[in-house]
Amino acid sequence: MSQNSNNKLDKNMKLMALSAIILLVLFLYTLYKSSEHIKTNSYYFGIVFLLFLLAFAIFAKIKQKKLQTFIKKNSNDKSFSQELDQAQESKEQISSNISAVNSTTTFKDVAGISEVKAELEEIVDFLNKPKKYFEFGVKLPKGVLLVGPPGVGKTLIARAVAGEAEVPFFYQSGASFVQIYVGMGAKKVRELFMKAKQSAPAIVFIDEIDAIGKKRGGKTNDERESTLNELLTQMDGFEGDSGVIVIAATNKIEVLDEALLRAGRFDRRVFLNLPNIEDRKKILELYLKGKHFEFDLDKLASLTSGFSSAALATLVNEALLNMIKRDAKVLNQSDIEVAKNKLEFGKKETLLLDEEQKEILAIYQASKAFITKSKVALLDQKVSTLDLVYPSYNQLLENIKRYLAGSIGVEVIKKQKYAINSYDIEQAYSLANKIVDEYKMAKDIEVLIEEVRNNLRTELSQNVTTIDRLKELMLKNEVIDTNEL
Repeated sequence: MSQNSNNKLDKNMKLMALSAIILLVLFLYTLYKSSEHIKTNSYYFGIVFLLFLLAFAIFAKIKQKKLQTFIKKNSNDKSFSQELDQAQESKEQISSNISAVNSTTTFKDVAGISEVKAELEEIVDFLNKPKKYFEFGVKLPKGVLLVGPPGVGKTLIARAVAGEAEVPFFYQSGASFVQIYVGMGAKKVRELFMKAKQSAPAIVFIDEIDAIGKKRGGKTNDERESTLNELLTQMDGFEGDSGVIVIAATNKIEVLDEALLRAGRFDRRVFLNLPNIEDRKKILELYLKGKHFEFDLDKLASLTSGFSSAALATLVNEALLNMIKRDAKVLNQSDIEVAKNKLEFGKKETLLLDEEQKEILAIYQASKAFITKSKVALLDQKVSTLDLVYPSYNQLLENIKRYLAGSIGVEVIKKQKYAINSYDIEQAYSLANKIVDEYKMAKDIEVLIEEVRNNLRTELSQNVTTIDRLKELMLKNEVIDTNEL
């Protein structure tokens, strides 16, 4: 029930009680002043009725909260409920095509996300037991941003959170807010949040949020920007105890507007990488559960480096189709090979690595782990850098060194240069450009880069044995932890 409705009901009760008291006094005054005996029961009936009306008003006032709850639950009485909520409903009609679903997916249905699961279990606990946190003044995070490459299971994870918490799940893609007519996207955002608040506790999931959340240029005020402005307004419009949490997914966090990423909107960021060998084994076990197969699961997990969770699901599905085609009931290695060959001609983004290519990438990541002294996975695309407000010249050079470590490591071990990760090279040159042009700490970008490269060659050449050891660990486990450095 809205606050306006509560105030109106309270006002009606007070008016009813006041009217009963005034009329009762008038009746008693008339009886007292009358010179004739009252020979009918009309006056007495009126007094009894007014006393009853007064008693009902007092009773309704005492039981006001229960009465309001009863009215809310029994909204079939249209004449009364519409009168109470007419002011609110007349402001905005909720779109009928926005509806929640009750997710049946849980964490048991998602494999290979042990680290992510630990972060999200707290969100589930928030939704299940809010009082546990509210008594200490802790509020529910307004937003969680899932960041990772396509196919790693961001949508599935969001559904699992909703399923674990057993709350309504509102799914919308970022592209669905982009409309032809200006203002329609913003209207849909308002409707989505209004519906979610009415169903609280609830989860709003916005997939591919970069479709509406890209950085604003400030030169135009098009439909996408008005939609983004409305999203920012709505996220500011509810508190952490509202029971509504927004989960969004993106592949490109670097293109998102800074206003979306500030504290108070998306308070948490969860990074998902492509699954390592142990994760892939768990994912394959999940997809093959209840199916008969005759092949080495460990070997298949090793041979599918670069496969996302979605790619592994497709691999198993294609293999099963081939099994059915040959009229068999047991999945074997030949079915896997046929399925894998089909996937090799799929999307370019899917990394299908043979043993030689996997070794090159392992050297690249092992060199990066050695220089940064941080945890690195085989398919990690990020670099651990020094994040300082006022970095020194040497600290800036250290970050360039970290970006170049992988490519120089491969060059030192393999005795030739390889084209592996152009993004790391771009970041190194971008930082060198700042040192020269913005900070005026050096005169030439190429001289600066070459100086860092030479220092790296010397350091890595002196530690080839360590790099080889880390490479073997990377090939075996597809991840190097800090305690193994």
